[in-house]
Amino acid sequence: MTTHHPTIRRLVYGHAQLHDCLAFADADTAAEEAEEIKALAAARTWGEARQVQMTHLWNPAGPECYEPEDGYPDDRPFKINDVGSVMEGDWPRMVTERAFELLPEDLQDRFGKRHFTAHNGDYLEIPIDHESELVAELREHGYEVTRDDELINVLDGRSFNPLAG
Repeated sequence: MTTHHPTIRRLVYGHAQLHDCLAFADADTAAEEAEEIKALAAARTWGEARQVQMTHLWNPAGPECYEPEDGYPDDRPFKINDVGSVMEGDWPRMVTERAFELLPEDLQDRFGKRHFTAHNGDYLEIPIDHESELVAELREHGYEVTRDDELINVLDGRSFNPLAG
């Protein structure tokens, strides 16, 4: 029986502003996920927000969370920061948490430090100054790695988050 290796071999990474460290995402889906986040943030009414199609993420303004009869009619103006799971920091999930799934454990241990947050779970803090060494190691492990700071921060909700400074 062969050992199963993760099929994710293409990574995008960048400087995540919120935690001031490096963060990684699956390069095959990251751009599409970012578009889903932007689409929801751009919705002008609750009706529009409810209809944003999500392939990779869940829709925190969707009908399973907010019903028109509960005071969220389709024509009510929509602000993404009024959504409970967005305010609580649960959506989108922290981009710095993805490293646990994407990076080989030995590299997580060598380059990163697990941090606990009271509300949103753990994330891996990878100091910026480890960038060149970690990227080189990943390439040796057969990963294709590209840097895109803007994409990483969109995935982290920086484009609309009230905490974005």
